Amino acid sequence: MEVIARVSAGRSYNETRMENQVVIVTGANGGLGTFVTAAFLEAGAQVVGTSRQIDGKAFLHPKFEAIPADLTRPHDAIHLVADTLDKFGQIDALVHTTGGFAGGALLHETSDAIWESMLDLNLRVAINILRAVLPPMRKQERGRIVAIGSRAGVEPSPNISAYSATKAALVSLVKTAALENRKLGITANVILPGTIDTGANRRDDPKADRTKWVSPQKLAALAVFLASDDASDITGAAIPFYGAGL
Repeated sequence: MEVIARVSAGRSYNETRMENQVVIVTGANGGLGTFVTAAFLEAGAQVVGTSRQIDGKAFLHPKFEAIPADLTRPHDAIHLVADTLDKFGQIDALVHTTGGFAGGALLHETSDAIWESMLDLNLRVAINILRAVLPPMRKQERGRIVAIGSRAGVEPSPNISAYSATKAALVSLVKTAALENRKLGITANVILPGTIDTGANRRDDPKADRTKWVSPQKLAALAVFLASDDASDITGAAIPFYGAGL
């Protein structure tokens, strides 16, 4: 189902401004990515939104550019970055929201298919987009990387071994990017939310106590802040975002 988002000029997720900033948002039309993309557009950024299937109708905003890409494929990530640079001349921030969830079985009963799916969606896509976006950021000696991880990446739970392990690997990957690039004006941080109040999660768990879920609007506002100049001293952080579910 196509996600259509209209951005209201009168509503603000965050007081941080991002004018003249070019931001790539992965998973831009996903359950969380929709909120993140809207927040950056409202902050004044030029947003390049990507997912496997996306077009310009996803966000009715003059500063939104859709570039489809399958980030499980390294060359798609390279082309996404190259196309962004061709169109806008710079990449100031990468906000990586792409990910997936699967679980329900004990570790020794988790199938190869589930492991491969979680490795693809939660780790390989991150590896591919980071390998593509870091060289131009290093060249311009400036950049912000914000990834959306999971509480499960630092606090595993039973029956979600593949999900937890791949989210833990994402935390390590982002911290490595921070360490390797901190002297070049590039920051890299990962946000660790609990269950996010998205439409998909509501459908999957209709009887849940949603008062303990994480607000996607507030999560998006934190992503905008971390991508801004105001957060230039924050890098290598894995930030808990558990809300009332603490």
